[in-house]
Amino acid sequence: MQDPANVLSGEQGRALTLSTIAFTTCFAVWTIFSIIGVEIKAELGLNEFQFGLLVATPILTGSLTRLFLGVWTERFGGRIVFSAQMLLTAGATWMLTWASSYLMYLIAALGIGLAGGSFIIGVAYVSRWYRPGKQGTALGIFGAGNVGAAVTKFIAPFVMVAYGWHGVAHVWAIALAAMGIAFYIFAKDEPQLVARRQSGARAPSLAEQFAPLRNLQVWRFSLYYFYVFGGFVALALWMPHYLVDVYSLDIRTAGMAAASFSLAASVFRAYGGHLSDRFGARMVMYWSLGFSAILLFMLSYPPTDYVIQSKNGPIAFSTSLDTTPFVITLFMLGFFMSLGKAAVFKHIPVYYPNNVGAVGGLVGMIGGLGGFLLPIAFGVALDLTGIYTTAFALMFLLVSVSLLWMHLAIRQMERNAEGSARAALPELPEMQGMTRQDGTATASHALQEWRPEDPVFWAEKGRRIARRNLWISIPALLLAFSIWMVWSVVVARLPAIGFDFTPGQLFWLAALPGLSGATFRIFYSFMVPIFGGRLWTTISTASLLIPALGIGYSVQNPETPYFIFLTLALLCGFGGGNFASSMANIAFFFPKAEKGNALALNAGLGNLGVSVMQFLVPVVITTAVFGALGGAPQTMSTGGQLWMQNAGFIWVPFIIISTIAAWVGMNDIADAKASFTEQAIIFSRKHNWIMCILYTGTFGSFIGYSAGFPLLAKIMFPDVNSLQLVFLGPLVGALSRAGTGWVSDRFGGGRVTFWTFLGMIVAVFGVIFFVEISDQPGAFWGFFAAFMALFFLTGVGNASTFQMIPSIMAREVPRLMPQLDKAAMHKQAERESAAIIAFTSAVAAYGAFFIPKAYGTSIALTGTPATALWAFLAFYVLCAALTWAYYTRRGGLLDASTRAAAAAASQA
Repeated sequence: MQDPANVLSGEQGRALTLSTIAFTTCFAVWTIFSIIGVEIKAELGLNEFQFGLLVATPILTGSLTRLFLGVWTERFGGRIVFSAQMLLTAGATWMLTWASSYLMYLIAALGIGLAGGSFIIGVAYVSRWYRPGKQGTALGIFGAGNVGAAVTKFIAPFVMVAYGWHGVAHVWAIALAAMGIAFYIFAKDEPQLVARRQSGARAPSLAEQFAPLRNLQVWRFSLYYFYVFGGFVALALWMPHYLVDVYSLDIRTAGMAAASFSLAASVFRAYGGHLSDRFGARMVMYWSLGFSAILLFMLSYPPTDYVIQSKNGPIAFSTSLDTTPFVITLFMLGFFMSLGKAAVFKHIPVYYPNNVGAVGGLVGMIGGLGGFLLPIAFGVALDLTGIYTTAFALMFLLVSVSLLWMHLAIRQMERNAEGSARAALPELPEMQGMTRQDGTATASHALQEWRPEDPVFWAEKGRRIARRNLWISIPALLLAFSIWMVWSVVVARLPAIGFDFTPGQLFWLAALPGLSGATFRIFYSFMVPIFGGRLWTTISTASLLIPALGIGYSVQNPETPYFIFLTLALLCGFGGGNFASSMANIAFFFPKAEKGNALALNAGLGNLGVSVMQFLVPVVITTAVFGALGGAPQTMSTGGQLWMQNAGFIWVPFIIISTIAAWVGMNDIADAKASFTEQAIIFSRKHNWIMCILYTGTFGSFIGYSAGFPLLAKIMFPDVNSLQLVFLGPLVGALSRAGTGWVSDRFGGGRVTFWTFLGMIVAVFGVIFFVEISDQPGAFWGFFAAFMALFFLTGVGNASTFQMIPSIMAREVPRLMPQLDKAAMHKQAERESAAIIAFTSAVAAYGAFFIPKAYGTSIALTGTPATALWAFLAFYVLCAALTWAYYTRRGGLLDASTRAAAAAASQA
């Protein structure tokens, strides 16, 4: 492969110059709402939250697409990807002028956000033209394209005064399209891409590109970049609005003043790259985060009046930052943020030269998400407190956490490096102690040897470690289920506090978490062997904070668009996805004899989160749990008050505690590591797909009934206060799952599953009967009792189906892969069992979407949910037939005689 050191300097200069100009143009388009957004805000009469969301929406697209654009650049080359990205963004910018409603503006803003993805394309492209010793400077020069934000603030106000905001959109779209065409014509493919094509070598696979993302330092870099870049973007978008409101400047003056910050946070990035090459990225990061903390503390202090009582009478004085000191301080903040941006990306090409697209894409994506989330947080904080400087206070908190984590990591490095030879330290010393030179984890939390089937090992060491991981996993999973299903209760209360949503819209909100949760599970199914159970449990649990906080803020304003609620409902799917990874993780820890009970406890007590939520939320929304900090109550149509925001906020402290517990107390199993390709063999296993159907019949029913039961009971029996009782259904289902795992271990999962489906058929008959006579006295209690029976049976079936999977694969793997020795065969069966457990849970979770949606469709078409219930009954008949035909009939895979024969064969 061609060495960048042998590339002519003229070709390097061409690549860097074209990329920097292209990135500058893209960045100017990406921040266009910082100027035209002020005009659109007045035109549509937007509140602070709506304005913050509009300004931040392009940042969301630009952030999320970075990961994929980086991977595509590694695969197809920067020239074609960069050009295509610019042309698509130009089209979206032009179409912005066609929007006629707030929702249309948001959709157009998503398209404009593609401009933000240009950064990682350029990083991957430019880094391939330079050797490591010069990459910091080169990427610093390229990153100075952030100055595009200043270009927009300098020029756009004058264009807007002359031609209106439509003129700004048209001019920026034309400029970007022209740059896209010019880049395609004049840029060249990077040397490594040309060499790869000439040699006929294959492009790196997705698994190879994403493999480094399991390393902790990548996520630490992401937090730094969340501040230095995400904070820069957020302040660049927020400052014109801030200066107009706080200092009463006109839009042109405000744009010029805000541009000084954007200019400082952009052009000095090249200098930051040079400093990182010369002094090291660690030192530059200390400068960046340390001085930022001081400056943000100054900016976050609000104008304050003081009165001191002296012997000669009161002495009054005040503190505030006037316009000029404010702009100077902001300029200095931009300078140090600029150095930090360069220092973060100095690390990536050095440590991950073959994965710049994927690693840089993730870091860039997290950083870009800061630009999306922080303006929203600024608006919410302003609405709640009325203090404009809360924006800087939030930034101060963020930079303080980043600085503390970095310093603790460096101190750990220094302690671990004591007595080591200096030459043994890596090129970037701040990473010592976090990774080995080969990039693998050195943390003591990684279990290099794990033999749960060895009785001596299990008794002396294994059981204690496995149980600790289980008891940390259970509360994390309980919180995940609580967040996943929280809409099932919230939607029933929204009309009472002023939200004018139709029953169909409410059923959509109840159903969408099921849809997204099931989809997330497909990906989460394979994450534990790739990232490790400890890291993934930590990340996935922390992600629950996003929907929890979002719900808490959005329900406080009846004017919040339905689109926002749809987005939050989809984000609640993070909780649903956690189940797949949690079950796969716990499956690795326990021996086969205890696996069924362990999985039943993890899943059953985790499922309990639905019941805990349905019991707790109706209680906490009736009182000011968090006082003034939680916000004002909402007035009900009946005259009472509700603190509906507590439905989201109540989970936040528990999520934080559980996240910390997962990171501190859980373990990774080194032998459990596997790529996606190794796990993908389950897609060729017939029994994987059969178990998907059976588990949909048990868990899909449990989670679907949990999501739809509160709203269905409220609609069918409006005169009964059913919301006080609905938590009992998930409670019964969760406890029956946790308490009956031993039954399947003793009598066989297949046999228990078969009889469970027969019982569910009878129970559904009962529900249909009482639905048809819902107007009769006592019908509710019959309906309720039949549903309790259904919930109980789904719990039993959840435990029994998961007990079946390891037993099935213990018999199938020896038959399908007889060439393996005993140890390899056992490892393969364990790996496939864990993957199937996770994947079947992903497929089954779609029940959380289809069951509530089936209720809504059936009621809309026939006026009753009976049609949907008849369809569920027919499905249970199919499940019972499959269980008998494949597993429990005489000669079936799990029949007693078959098990005995298999055991004899294995002993032989």
